[in-house]
Amino acid sequence: MTEFEKMQLGLEYDDFGPELTALKENAFNLLQKINQCQFGKSPPFFKTLLKGMTKTSFICPPFRCEYGKTISIGSSSFINMGATMLDNAPITIGNNVLIGPNAQFYTVSHPIDYRRRREWETTCLPITVENDVWIGGNVVICLGVTIGARSIVAAGAVVTKDVAPDTMVGGQPAKLIKRLD
Repeated sequence: MTEFEKMQLGLEYDDFGPELTALKENAFNLLQKINQCQFGKSPPFFKTLLKGMTKTSFICPPFRCEYGKTISIGSSSFINMGATMLDNAPITIGNNVLIGPNAQFYTVSHPIDYRRRREWETTCLPITVENDVWIGGNVVICLGVTIGARSIVAAGAVVTKDVAPDTMVGGQPAKLIKRLD
């Protein structure tokens, strides 16, 4: 099993090995091109960088990620400028998703125990954003979270737990504001 496959599965992996280093370098080079493009000229670079993105979706530069090859974006979705995706595990964005500026997706975390952090130990879990979701600006979505279909995450929220479909959440940590039935 490769180090990339181990990382994707949340297993212990060598973050400094040649395979992952090469993937990071490739992503860095593509991001340099993306983030220097005029608005609208970056899609060909995103097609190379990301695991999947349809022609009907759009990401506004600047954009930041670590690998790119773990990010999938469905159709007719829009990610505003300044998004950061720490994509050590898969990040899946559904169809018709709107993501506000400076949204942050963190699939990686570190242990509470400082001795384990000294070893740079990490935990990686995927993030899923289902269809028709609206995520406000400056939102942080933490590892292992699923944002349910048709839900809204209010600007500035820190999402540490799954969000049920058809709900609005907000705050730090995010809590239910109301049902959207």
